Amino acid sequence: MDTTSQLGNKCIVFGDNVNTDVIIPGRYLISIDPVELAKHAFEPLGEEVQQRLYASHVVVGGKNFGCGSAREQASTCLIGAGVKAVVARSYSRVFFRNAINTGLVAVECPAAVDAIEEGQDAWVDYHAGFVTVGEQQFSFSPYPPMLREILESGGLIPHLMATIANEKAAAKKEIAAKRAAAKKPAAKKEESR
Repeated sequence: MDTTSQLGNKCIVFGDNVNTDVIIPGRYLISIDPVELAKHAFEPLGEEVQQRLYASHVVVGGKNFGCGSAREQASTCLIGAGVKAVVARSYSRVFFRNAINTGLVAVECPAAVDAIEEGQDAWVDYHAGFVTVGEQQFSFSPYPPMLREILESGGLIPHLMATIANEKAAAKKEIAAKRAAAKKPAAKKEESR
């Protein structure tokens, strides 16, 4: 298994309809720093839940995880808390897209959700499309190549910045090659005189 696409460890388990207001309360949206936001992740559920979150690398949710408002901080606060992946029955589409855009792996795998217990280890391989829980493996549709590229770049903005930098470097190289090719005929003409 490709270890670069295998993420996980200890899990924290939630139920259905986990709202973004519970994931990160609106009063903390003045910050965009993932580490600062993580201090307030799941704050409405109490300190004990927050401590379990900080000790976990995988968040497990039921149906409609991340419903509510379209706040990107709901995924970035999880990243700041050390979460590497979210496994749920289903997602709010906006939460799912925000997760990808911020570099957080989010997979829909109902069978794995049924198998995972609080504190248990689970591993997500988003290239192969498997969640491993103990000796069991549960499949989900693997991410298409473009989403994998976005995740492996650390999110959409880092991916776009790297793409632009690569395109600029390729354009500079092409211009330099054209200039060098244009100089060669001129040099040959001077040699023949």
